[in-house]
Amino acid sequence: MDAPAQTSTQKTLSRATRRQWVAFALVLLLVSIAALYTAGVYGRSAALSTLEAQGRTDANLKVALLRAVLERPRALPFLLSRDRDVTEALAGADPAKRSFLDRKLEDLVAGTSAAVIYVIDPKGVAISASNWREPTSFVGNDYSFRAYFSRAMAEGTAEHFALGSVSKRPGLYISHRIGPAAAPLGVVVVKMEFDQLERDWHETQRPSYVVDADHVVLITSIPSWRFMTTERLPPESLAAIRESLQFGEAPLAPLPFEETADSRVIRAVQPGGGAEAYLRITTPVATTPWQFEYMVPVADAVATGMREARLLAVLALGAITLAAAIWLRRRQMALATIARDQAAREELERRVIARTRDLSLARDHLQAEIADHRETETKLQAVQQDLVQANRLAILGQVAAGVAHEINQPLATIRAYADNSKVFLARAKPEPVLENLGLIADLTDRIATITEDLKALARKGRSGEEPVALRDVVDGAIMLLRSRFTGRLERLIIAPLPEGLSVMGNRLRLEQVFINLFQNALEAVEDRADGRVDVSVIINGDVVIAVADNGPGLSPAILGSLFEPFNTSKEKGLGLGLVIAKDIVSDYGGRLDVETGEGGACFKVHLRKAPA
Repeated sequence: MDAPAQTSTQKTLSRATRRQWVAFALVLLLVSIAALYTAGVYGRSAALSTLEAQGRTDANLKVALLRAVLERPRALPFLLSRDRDVTEALAGADPAKRSFLDRKLEDLVAGTSAAVIYVIDPKGVAISASNWREPTSFVGNDYSFRAYFSRAMAEGTAEHFALGSVSKRPGLYISHRIGPAAAPLGVVVVKMEFDQLERDWHETQRPSYVVDADHVVLITSIPSWRFMTTERLPPESLAAIRESLQFGEAPLAPLPFEETADSRVIRAVQPGGGAEAYLRITTPVATTPWQFEYMVPVADAVATGMREARLLAVLALGAITLAAAIWLRRRQMALATIARDQAAREELERRVIARTRDLSLARDHLQAEIADHRETETKLQAVQQDLVQANRLAILGQVAAGVAHEINQPLATIRAYADNSKVFLARAKPEPVLENLGLIADLTDRIATITEDLKALARKGRSGEEPVALRDVVDGAIMLLRSRFTGRLERLIIAPLPEGLSVMGNRLRLEQVFINLFQNALEAVEDRADGRVDVSVIINGDVVIAVADNGPGLSPAILGSLFEPFNTSKEKGLGLGLVIAKDIVSDYGGRLDVETGEGGACFKVHLRKAPA
């Protein structure tokens, strides 16, 4: 090649190489951006899902603790409403009885988790209380305006969360009417406070709170959030709550929450801190109209999840980029070599043409004939080699398909025994495991036998025959089908077999025949609610085993070439089962017939009866 042509080729290759690397860099940049964005989205979603699962578990535990705290004092008002001392103190105005009731209620508070217990007369005035010794005693106060009093008088019982009008402490008031509805004597009230529960929640460093049906915070790990709302209240609801004095002078302002694009995540401001993102988990509190809300910080977990996902994406992208760069470089080198070789060949051809231009026409004609002859001979040899290779591949394909078809059932059974062995090992039962291992070893011998038989089939050979118990053959076939047709073998109805009946053949090869016939029949009736497969035996010189199903039968298109290789009506079938079955039966002097119609198909296996 001369210098100008070589220089031109190099410049062309150099420009093409630069364009390819620029395109590679642009594609890499776009893929990197997309991969990092997708990894970030996935990492954030996975982190939130993990946090939600953990947080919901924590929330359920806290709700269970809250319910346990609620259930302890609920029976106390009911029991006191039937207490004789309470009834007598309300029935009369005897100061001694009321003083005795004060001390009794005081003792009850000391032994329970209640904050205070008091008894109210029908007019709403407290006549006795467990805090009768304290300056803030409830005795003599009028509670007729309280909802827990009016509802208990009307309905018999009530629960009401409110701010104490005397103690100024929030709590749950549980009340029960004393006496019949027609002539009530008064109401007994148990107030319970949640100070210890709130301190326990506060120690977790995660905001936890309970809201009522109006979305007002009742119990909270952050005291400044009490009597604030998770949603802005309508003016009429706000006015009604303030008029009832349920929460005193609380402003009932909304909590410092801000919604985000993800409905599960909010931004909240804690006292003395800045805004932070939280995953809000909500769960109802059974037996109450309350709802528990648990807030889990997401910033660290989401950052970690996104960082890990993006790191994995970078590592994967780096490996892919390195492989792609190596491939591109090798391709460029190969193309450059091809281009240089092509240019060299073109230059050589040009020189040859220039130097041979003066050769005689006869020499040119002879060379052309020789070239044509060699080309024809080369093509003929190539065609012959292609035909030989195609024939070998066809034979290899048939043998491989046969092996795959015939060992499928033993392999499925081996898998079932192996899975059972895992279960028995987990239960520390070695005896069934040893038995399963023995059966697996037998099945591997069976696969080896099937392989040898298939090779013999390819050589048109035949296994030796011997008397075989027909019952053992049928039982062996059913055993290998059990894992494939779990729960459907009851459709296989086998008539009683004559005792001691034997046929001539090989047990494993005959089992292959009945595995194929039983499997085809069960698959033919699997879509029928009344599907069944009947197996019967007739002895008339030879032994005839009939396998009949009530499926749709065989179409004429399939029936005409039923025993030809690779002819099948199944989507994933190989079309070898009946071919192998027919060859096995023929090897032992029998035959395989088929009858079909609208009522189903019936295959009949004719075998020679073994001498007695």
